[in-house]
Amino acid sequence: MSRPPLPPFTEESARQKVRLAEDGWNSRNPETVAQAYSLDTQWRNRSHFVHSREDAQTFLTEKWATEQEYRLIKELFAFTGNRIAVRYAYEWHDAAGNWFRSYGNENWVFNEEGLMIERYASINDLPIDEAERKFHWPLGRRPDDHPGLSELGL
Repeated sequence: MSRPPLPPFTEESARQKVRLAEDGWNSRNPETVAQAYSLDTQWRNRSHFVHSREDAQTFLTEKWATEQEYRLIKELFAFTGNRIAVRYAYEWHDAAGNWFRSYGNENWVFNEEGLMIERYASINDLPIDEAERKFHWPLGRRPDDHPGLSELGL
């Protein structure tokens, strides 16, 4: 299975890969999102470790059950060859209605088919008041005209 754009990345193809990842995660569909990862993908997400596509799907199912009304923006930070670094922020609330903005950085490594084989994520959660939210689009894909992280001062 091939998942374009494929490495080696150009600035344009790296930006496209980042936006496709953002769109996928904003779908909150674990089965679909997991298809972007190799069968033997390796992750570190905070203190959680993933060792396969199946583990990734399980992780995402649990994540989006906990992180409600999840909205994410990713931004390209750097790229070379088959590697991409991104920074991101997402907003969500817990079951009690407490809002958070989570800030993070990810390092990605892709195989020749464009599937992610490694994902290393570092994330910090900041409690926010609902009035402090900046991500207000309807659930799903971020509209093209919605500001990105830099435009929002994040």
